[in-house]
Amino acid sequence: MLTLENLTKRYPGAAAPAVDGLTLTVAPGELFALLGPNGAGKTTTLNCLLGFVAPNSGRALIDGLDVVAAPLETKRRLAYIPEQVNLYGHFSGLENLAYFSELAGHRYPDTELRRFLAEAGLQDDAHGRRVGGYSKGMRQKVGIAIALAKNAKVLLLDEPTSGLDPGASHEFSRLLRRLRERGVAILMATHDLFRAKADADRVGIMRHGRLAHLLTAAELAHTDLEKLYLETMAA
Repeated sequence: MLTLENLTKRYPGAAAPAVDGLTLTVAPGELFALLGPNGAGKTTTLNCLLGFVAPNSGRALIDGLDVVAAPLETKRRLAYIPEQVNLYGHFSGLENLAYFSELAGHRYPDTELRRFLAEAGLQDDAHGRRVGGYSKGMRQKVGIAIALAKNAKVLLLDEPTSGLDPGASHEFSRLLRRLRERGVAILMATHDLFRAKADADRVGIMRHGRLAHLLTAAELAHTDLEKLYLETMAA
């Protein structure tokens, strides 16, 4: 569902590529956690998948479509939740969902929009309230509802649990499991080692734009992920 083929991105004037020959796949229903310090290449990888930056070589594919060759079609197939979900603060959660759904080519009655919000875990009494008063966790739930309304096949996450309390972080993981049950492929860039180990089917540790380690869920169960991560960063 999501494929990177020898993806390389070098910014002008940089001494080394931000992403250097990165190859990975994420299957339908799989959560792949991408770990690494700031500057490891995680955000550049997501930006290539979103079509915000073009790679110097290699390819980024969404549902078999090249992001550079088919930017609009690939965007229709994915949803993106950044560290801070950008919504219109003077709109309600319901109005934001209606607006972003229409941008994606879908128009739903209010009853259906409310169903998406409820499925994403947003309490009923918040649907009509202005988003400007929402917590980060509530904004993320609207982001999940947008992914549901778009019928997104791929979900890209950038530090989704940063700033969440343990309860909200656990609830967000539960929502991701429900999306995986629907066959959504999820690529999550994160610093949260605990959630990566608890939730991911596979974990990749990036360093200097490359995958230094790739671990399956079975391997994670017998690995001290924090120790491996720190050793990788110190190498």
